[in-house]
Amino acid sequence: MAVSMARFLASLSWLLVFTGIFHTVCAEIAAGTAAAGDIPHRRFEYKYSFKGPHLTQSDGTVPFWVHTGSAIPSADQIRITPSLRSQRGSVWTKSPVTFDQWEAEVSFRVSGRGRTGADGLAIWFTANQGLEGPVYGAADQWNGVGIFFDSFDNDGKKNNPAIVVVGNNGKLVYDHQNDGSTQALGTCLRDFRNKPYPVRAKIIYYQRTLTVWINNGFTPEREDYEFCTKVENMIIPQSGYFGISAATGGLADDHDVLSFLLFRLTEPGQNLPPPEQEIPKEEQDKYQKEFENFQEDLKTKKEEFQKEHPEVQGGPFDMYESVSERELQQVFEGQNRIHLEIKQLNRQLAMILDEQRRYVSVITDEVAKRSAGQAPSQEMDTVMSNQREILHASLKQLTSEAQGNAGGLGSYETIQHFNDIKEHLHVVKRNVDFLMPPQAPVEKMKCPELPPPSACLSTTPFVVVVVIQTVLFFGYVMYKSQQEAAYVDEGLSVCVCFESCKLFT
Repeated sequence: MAVSMARFLASLSWLLVFTGIFHTVCAEIAAGTAAAGDIPHRRFEYKYSFKGPHLTQSDGTVPFWVHTGSAIPSADQIRITPSLRSQRGSVWTKSPVTFDQWEAEVSFRVSGRGRTGADGLAIWFTANQGLEGPVYGAADQWNGVGIFFDSFDNDGKKNNPAIVVVGNNGKLVYDHQNDGSTQALGTCLRDFRNKPYPVRAKIIYYQRTLTVWINNGFTPEREDYEFCTKVENMIIPQSGYFGISAATGGLADDHDVLSFLLFRLTEPGQNLPPPEQEIPKEEQDKYQKEFENFQEDLKTKKEEFQKEHPEVQGGPFDMYESVSERELQQVFEGQNRIHLEIKQLNRQLAMILDEQRRYVSVITDEVAKRSAGQAPSQEMDTVMSNQREILHASLKQLTSEAQGNAGGLGSYETIQHFNDIKEHLHVVKRNVDFLMPPQAPVEKMKCPELPPPSACLSTTPFVVVVVIQTVLFFGYVMYKSQQEAAYVDEGLSVCVCFESCKLFT
């Protein structure tokens, strides 16, 4: 009993310690996500994002992005490297990012046949485009930050697959032999290979704090993220390019990126700049000039068309219906649907009247059979006359409704008509119940009882038969014994004769 109590207290103490650590970590994460205590404003930036299903253009390029090396864009994803050895590929934004705080959501797959893969995938934010190089397919000595999804264990410490955050000021060479552990600013161990659902990474740079969240790809929930690592007081370039690169070595994996979504983060209370200030003056002049040229070209083509086709009056939009015409068409379609519904109701009422007529004929025949040879009573005549009047009134109402469908029916007349039919059917039901009273159940006929079987054999014949069979059995046994004794005597005589003959010879 004492041992059990000691174990219980030890387990309880460990649970309390774990709970305290968990709450402390959650508090730190929440404080790091929003140091000011408020959620930042997010605005989607389409010029720095891509997502399927229509990801590529007709020429195979991705809008606002450039791809190099072995990267292969398709309609729903970009395959950075195929599962071949010694491959390098990357995609980069064409224009630099001009805002200071951002949030990137990346959805990707890393899949291969082997138990381990190589080399890995990287997400970049650098001052210059590292189109090709030895660091996961991108250039070394970058100025910015790289988030590496390393799937190969170069240092043999069995600490892969891992997610490593590495910063660089443009002068450091990446430490491949140690998997960047000597230069890592933050890391976490996560297995991101061969998952049933795409792996999602959320990278937030807000108030000089870089936070990485990971969705391991075990569930289809898009917001099921868990904390990976956080780097505080991190300085990155104010303007830079986003990129995704991957590389393979002696081992190979398919590195596919399904989407890259970028959001601008703005502190609460800070006004966003107007769109015209975000576009450079040169681009504004370029777009304005293109618009003016388009307007002049359109005007010229209109004049040429009117000269070549003077019989055509009005503009190209005259072929479309106006608002009043559209409303009139909707009213006409609604009236047509009402008319079809009324016709369907007429058919159903006709079927009901046919059933009623059949019931009246059946009742008439039944009454005629029951009253054969008897004078019909006054009550029966009254019921039959009521049935005929009901049938005649229903037919008259059905005919008048069919004639008045062209002009339409009012709501009150339609409701009154259905109420009358309902009342007629109730009258028919009551009359039928009156004419067909319930009959008493018929008693079942009992079958006659069979006489008891008579005895076919008496005692005396049975005894006689048993005695005869016994005598015959004993006679047969005695006869068989005599036959066997005679056979034995004959055998002995033959043997004696044989021995005697043998002596004489």
